[in-house]
Amino acid sequence: MRIGFLFNHEAAHQVAHSLPVALSLARRCPDIDVRILPASGAAEDEIRRLAGETPSNLRVTPLRGAHGAARMLNRASGGSIPIDRISTLYRNRDRFRDLTALVVPEKTSLLLKTHLGLPQLKMIHTRHGAGDRAVGFDRASGRFDLVLLSGPKIRDRLDAAGLLRPNGHAIVGYPKFDLKPPRAKRRLFADDRPVVLYNPHPSPALSSWYRHGPFILDYFSKSSAYNLIFAPHVMLFAKRFNISLSPPAFHAVPGVPRHIFDAPNIHVDPGSAASVDMSYTDAADIYLGDASSQVYEFMRTPRPCIFFDAHRQRWRDDPNFAHWAAGPVVNDMAALDAALADAVARPHGFETIQKRLFAYSFDLADTPSADRAAAAIAAFLGA
Repeated sequence: MRIGFLFNHEAAHQVAHSLPVALSLARRCPDIDVRILPASGAAEDEIRRLAGETPSNLRVTPLRGAHGAARMLNRASGGSIPIDRISTLYRNRDRFRDLTALVVPEKTSLLLKTHLGLPQLKMIHTRHGAGDRAVGFDRASGRFDLVLLSGPKIRDRLDAAGLLRPNGHAIVGYPKFDLKPPRAKRRLFADDRPVVLYNPHPSPALSSWYRHGPFILDYFSKSSAYNLIFAPHVMLFAKRFNISLSPPAFHAVPGVPRHIFDAPNIHVDPGSAASVDMSYTDAADIYLGDASSQVYEFMRTPRPCIFFDAHRQRWRDDPNFAHWAAGPVVNDMAALDAALADAVARPHGFETIQKRLFAYSFDLADTPSADRAAAAIAAFLGA
């Protein structure tokens, strides 16, 4: 039996959601040929950084890159249209043809079954993140043969949308948490001022960055009360333009003002490995964000959260904004200033709610999540 783990993305943020499962499957099932298939240098670098020594039945085999014309069109669109990912799927069809199953953390790869001539290929979805955005529960989310779920929240939302197959899902926990235990805070600043993590999402329909981000950074650059880690979602600055499909929106990406890089109390990371491996969610005292699922990784240890509503959302009782119950929601700089002061004064004000949200999102157990996911895959395939 041959099982592939595909990482078909120009960034490396999806690797940690599937790689631990591949490693566990190879160790648990030595008769299975496990192939790691990265489509970009960033993904391959992250795989080799995290994997360590691998079993003999696991191989890392980089894929052929996208066709030159696809890369050119992708650049011409400012990276807003994933033509290169589709081209990579097309050019590597023969790599996928001899697989029993393909495990993926994203949904573009479904094209292999629907449009690229491989209807027999079993597709297994690990998902990436445990967030609340509507796009995580669209029709494509129900087209996989097996979906691995982090917790009851994902199960319930897919079920409510009519997308849950009775024998095609399993709650397994969150394999990304298996990569390393919670650790001591990473020290980034010389003083002991509270550290705020500003983590805006790339979606122009939901993110605080496009309208307010530079003003938020300027506020912190002038502050003598806080240190700031500015580590947005890794895809925010990966493209010149960002598109949101659910809800629809399109926007050019504003850059970071030059003086922010020189501020001694601000650490800027537009997309290094530390921005995707929970280094900053571990290091911060306060989370400031909008739509990123990384807030749930932050809530593994309950701490103050603040959400910046740049679009005047009707968010109350909306499951797409369930995480906004974890802290105050603000929509201007004066309210942000007050919320930060209150977070310092009452750091445990939302702890009970955060614990409830976390438990609903992640079904963690004594058995590592990656082992549970590997067992679910093996059982589904009869291995």
